[in-house]
Amino acid sequence: MMGVDGVLSRITELQSQLGIAPATASTGTTSGASFATALADAGGSRAASSGSGVTGQAVVDAAKKYLGTPYVFGGTDPGKGLDCSALVQRAYKDLGIDLPRTSREQARAGTKVDSLAQAKPGDILAFDSPVDHVAIYLGDNKMIAAPKAGDHVKIQSVYETPTHIRRVLGTADAPAAAAVRPASLQNSSSLAGVPYADMFVRAGAKYGVSPKLLAAVAKVESGYDPKAVSKAGAQGLMQLMPATARGLGVHNSFDPQQAINGAAKLLSGHLKEFKSLPLVLAAYNAGGGNVHKYGGIPPFAETQAYVPKVQKALAALG
Repeated sequence: MMGVDGVLSRITELQSQLGIAPATASTGTTSGASFATALADAGGSRAASSGSGVTGQAVVDAAKKYLGTPYVFGGTDPGKGLDCSALVQRAYKDLGIDLPRTSREQARAGTKVDSLAQAKPGDILAFDSPVDHVAIYLGDNKMIAAPKAGDHVKIQSVYETPTHIRRVLGTADAPAAAAVRPASLQNSSSLAGVPYADMFVRAGAKYGVSPKLLAAVAKVESGYDPKAVSKAGAQGLMQLMPATARGLGVHNSFDPQQAINGAAKLLSGHLKEFKSLPLVLAAYNAGGGNVHKYGGIPPFAETQAYVPKVQKALAALG
């Protein structure tokens, strides 16, 4: 396992590559705390944690997006149904943290919490021996879970004493991730063969956004065509609406550098606000106001299709 010194060294290396301020400075991708404070909280964690704005409450909010989703044993697609461990896995994954798939494995993730009285929002509650059910703690003796066949994701009282309580955020054996940053900001080096790669890298470093995320958005928005115009009037490589472009200080959306900088600025703001890649992408497509209005990805066919398209394009970049 990488020690504290190794983590610090790796963070410094990645910050240098991305042009991010040193660890002692507050950056646009934190929740106001310095990287040094985040590392102190994490105790040498290899996971995305408080330095990326990922908090227990953020996990709770991510899980609440799936309220009402039907329970399906073995289900991992929220469009069809989820089981208990898939709900937990997806809520963390939306925040850039990888967890094991099964409830028994999740009951060993992170570190032990001794009692429900010490549990915090976002902790994993596991039940029975051997473990056959997991949920996410909300606080005040409440949890969110996908309970059983015929039911749906809902908020419940903690109806019995958990056999395991695990805290993933800020723990030394939390799942591996690259340097206290959301998944959308990881693996941002090397865009070999991608049009405008240098511009994506420079804009990403300036605004604290993954160059690969910028490239994936451009791929889906315009197919890397700087002259593209949509039926709705969105313009250029990043398909900025004229009013949005003006608000971002973009004078010419058909200029690739201006468009990429504008999109990076917009995505940076959404990352700070929503701290969940699907919600960030939904806000880019449909506007942050609609994400707030609907409490998640808006029920617009275009937006519902757009989010997975960009995620697929991002995954294809490695």
